[in-house]
Amino acid sequence: MIQLIRKYKSVLLFILTFLGVYLVLSFLYAQYLNIDFSESYYPDYITHRVAEQSEWLIDKMGYSSIIEPHDKEPSMKLFVEGVFVARVVEGCNAISVIILFASFVLAFFQGWGKTFSFVFIGSVLVYGINILRIAILSIGLYAYPEYKTMLHDIVFPGIIYGLVVFLWVFWVSRFKKQKS
Repeated sequence: MIQLIRKYKSVLLFILTFLGVYLVLSFLYAQYLNIDFSESYYPDYITHRVAEQSEWLIDKMGYSSIIEPHDKEPSMKLFVEGVFVARVVEGCNAISVIILFASFVLAFFQGWGKTFSFVFIGSVLVYGINILRIAILSIGLYAYPEYKTMLHDIVFPGIIYGLVVFLWVFWVSRFKKQKS
């Protein structure tokens, strides 16, 4: 058994680090979601800011947009040209994706400076691309409502997860080069 552990030490370390970081960050995020932001930032601060930033970007792209709190669920309604096109819910704020991204990168730790710089830069990139994704998706839902399922369930998740996989591959390839 000890030989087996020694043989797969790096794999076990990766898995334990990934799971440990993922569970801790997910727990902390769950605690954050229990905070009542309803007075100022509904449904929570980050989701509210994502909705505001998406609204701003849609306006900059030449479309009129408005957000307002949803009266029946914890989300923000997003309107493009007066048409209700989307709900910005907690799952739209990219934090769960950033937690997954950071957990993977931290499992391939390369020193404090490099690792945390990459986690920070990658997280900002994922967050920014997510805002762009919501804005373009909302405009797409306004212009092509018949493609709602394809746009929301296939194309736009592919963008955010594709970016995360690209960043992971980049990080692992740098990790391998430094090990050699």
